[in-house]
Parts: sequence; structure tokens; C-alpha cells
Amino acid sequence: MPDKSSQLKAFERLLIVMDELREQCPWDKKQTMESLRHLTIEEVYELGDAILDKDLDEVKKELGDVLLHIVFYSRIASETNDFDIADVCHSICDKLIERHPHIY
Repeated sequence: MPDKSSQLKAFERLLIVMDELREQCPWDKKQTMESLRHLTIEEVYELGDAILDKDLDEVKKELGDVLLHIVFYSRIASETNDFDIADVCHSICDKLIERHPHIY
């Protein structure tokens, strides 16, 4: 079983880096959900290609890129108090639990 503590620290690090970039980087500051959309689609295609190529190192990198986009969208939404990354996590957990009544 993976060490949850180190996983949570890594995720916290990503959230901190995203906060710093959103606050300090001119490019990151001006991004919107709409401006990121085409980049997100591109990252998902790159992930798909890495999977088809069975290149696990590249899959790891592309998963990171996709995760960055999820965190980025959540950060943008948190700035308008619409939702944040915790809401996103709870939403998918609720959906998974609902879809697996044989487990929950």
C-alpha cells in the first residue's frame, strides 16, 4: 500500500506551487478556463499517445500535466468562490461511492 503521508505532501506541494505561480507569474495570472481549454485537450491526447506507446515514464509526465490542469482550473474557480480542489475531490468520491453500492 502506498504511503498516504508522502502522497499528501506531494499533492500539497503541487497546490503551493500552483498558488505561487497564480500569484507571481504573469502568464499564469492571466489564464482563464477558456484559455487553458485547448492546452488541456492537447495534454490528454499526449497522455493517450504515451499509453499507446506503453511508455510509462512519459505516462507519468503526462499524468502530471493533466493533474496540473485540474489543479489550475480548481484554483481559478476558487478565486470566484465557485469551487476548489477539495470540492472536486469530494465530487468524484461521491460519484464513485454512488456507483459502487456493492462496496459502500
